[in-house]
Amino acid sequence: MPFKHNACRRHRIGKMKFKVTNWREYDTGLRRRGSLTLWVTPEALSSWQAPKRTTRGGQPRYSDLAIETALTLGLVFDLRLRQTEGFVTSVLKLIGLDLVVPDHTTLSRRANKPRAPNKRHSDRFPQKGPVHVLIDSTGLQVYGAGQWLEEKHGVKSRRGWRKLHLVLDADSGDIIAHVMTEQGAGDASQVEPLLDQIDMPIGQFTADGAYDGDPTYDTITNHSPDAAVIIPPRANAVERKDADLPSQRAHHIAAINADGRMKWQAATSYGKRSLVETAIGRYKSIIGRRLRARAFAAQQTEVALGCSVLNRMLACARPKSVRCKIVAV
Repeated sequence: MPFKHNACRRHRIGKMKFKVTNWREYDTGLRRRGSLTLWVTPEALSSWQAPKRTTRGGQPRYSDLAIETALTLGLVFDLRLRQTEGFVTSVLKLIGLDLVVPDHTTLSRRANKPRAPNKRHSDRFPQKGPVHVLIDSTGLQVYGAGQWLEEKHGVKSRRGWRKLHLVLDADSGDIIAHVMTEQGAGDASQVEPLLDQIDMPIGQFTADGAYDGDPTYDTITNHSPDAAVIIPPRANAVERKDADLPSQRAHHIAAINADGRMKWQAATSYGKRSLVETAIGRYKSIIGRRLRARAFAAQQTEVALGCSVLNRMLACARPKSVRCKIVAV
């Protein structure tokens, strides 16, 4: 990244300034994020109760929609399960709806139910062309005092952390795919599960050096043969002379050896990868750096709802900023 090359003279480089062109709409959308105005559609009312079961087993009382609604409200307002039950009960009472609210025990049990990831379909999300995806991962702390015990008393904690892998649409800023794994999972190993959630063709795939390697290129090519893969090769990477046709990775190595890494980043628009890092910072500042659920399945549900909440908030308020020109005196 440019800031690494300019670290020794960063204090002499002026900070870039941006101007929001749609400030009035953006300001209104930011206020809408904190509004307590809720409405329930007739479709949601009819789907609150679980459909009649046709197979063997007990009849569930609440539908997945009711469970997800309660869990989402608790996640947005930072409430635990008992407080979520009371909050949803009071909200429905104020609206005047006679609906039975799931209790905290039901919410905890149903949160562990595995759910298939929502695929990003081109018919539901129309695009002008192939989508430009950005991918990155981050760590999320597991609920508990393990880190505090280790720092305070030097006790070896068994508590680890989870790894959240995100795929961002560079044009809209929406999170279009996500996977949560254990802390030992490699970044490149999750490219295929992430791309399986995207049914649209990929025009450009941008990631950092942790995804460098032939398995990543092969996975992207199998999904979208015409996709441009922008991944910086390792510093000691060399071109393969025995290949019949030079690969995209070979072109990147040749361009970096000829013009340098900085010019390669500018030519390939590698700087857009900072958008996915911004999305990760948005997740940790709004949803939180620590997972509340303790079971792995419930943590996956929590992460899925968190990504959905961020997309809804971004739909309410989306700034349009342009870089201000610096006039020399």
